[in-house]
Amino acid sequence: MKRTNRLMFILFASLTLLFLLAACSGQEGASSKGEKKEGTTTSGTSGNDAEGNASPDKIVVGFSQIGAESGWRTAETESVKETLGNSDEFELKFSDAQQKQENQIKALRSFIAQKVDVIALAPVVESGWETVLTEAKDAGIPVILLDRGIEVEDESLYTSFIGSDFVLEGENGAKELINLIGEDVETNIVELQGTVGASSANDRMKGFKNVIDQNDNYKIIKSQTGDFTRSKGKEVMEAFLKSDGDNIDAVYAHNDDMALGAIQAIEEYGLKPGEDIKIVSVDGIGDIFEAVADGKSNIIVECNPLLGPQLAQAAKDLMAGKEIERWIKTEETVFVGAEEAKAALPDRQY
Repeated sequence: MKRTNRLMFILFASLTLLFLLAACSGQEGASSKGEKKEGTTTSGTSGNDAEGNASPDKIVVGFSQIGAESGWRTAETESVKETLGNSDEFELKFSDAQQKQENQIKALRSFIAQKVDVIALAPVVESGWETVLTEAKDAGIPVILLDRGIEVEDESLYTSFIGSDFVLEGENGAKELINLIGEDVETNIVELQGTVGASSANDRMKGFKNVIDQNDNYKIIKSQTGDFTRSKGKEVMEAFLKSDGDNIDAVYAHNDDMALGAIQAIEEYGLKPGEDIKIVSVDGIGDIFEAVADGKSNIIVECNPLLGPQLAQAAKDLMAGKEIERWIKTEETVFVGAEEAKAALPDRQY
């Protein structure tokens, strides 16, 4: 009887031990599946697998784009998608805000919830970002601004800005316009502004005015937003021509699409764009180069939208623990006249 009891005790103890070992093994497997083990590096890693768990293969970048209001904007989107979306090093999460800040804020909160590694933001306007960017900072996610700046009291809310010097663009446009027409010629200018509140519009207006105000012969007689679109640029230019058609000598457009709309309006009014009314615009899309080559526009201040490679490098550097520049500037130039436009056209990528 004692022998039987002893055998039963040994059997019970063995089964209990096997059960405990199996339970411990299951718990360890569950924790290692969704968590990084102590001592492993997270530099340059991220991405989610099919089950939503961290993947060590890719850097995840969430990109909130303004929309597709112009050829320039489309070129920027394509550059980012081509560089990061078709790479073994990155996973790109893309959101089109359709010109609405509230859509961008929703997208950023979605990126934060998904625990992306880097957020790239092309902000539709300058203000109103403190709350959501604080959420990103608290989550430990660096934010890189693309092509447009923001106004925040705490500049640590974003890590870097990749883009152009918009003030300088405006200044260069004004200088070249004065060189084209002549310092001593009385010149009335109408201005087609970009989206109200956008840093590019604010700074291009500021830079242009900085130079124009130094010459008493040059005056900005009308200034109104065309919202960076071709159709609105045409509509505003039609209104300018209706009220001051015989008094307009030049158009300054904050982007090429508005300038192209203005060209249509000037032609329909019965004047020759590029001759009767000089035109200077900013960006450098293919359509405006063709217009300058045809003599319908005069000056192109380039603003490079191909920011994908610079964004990719900045994201890789951040994931490697490196410091990146606060302002990563793009290389740009100015094109004046038909000959320069014709020479540059074959090499345009947007």
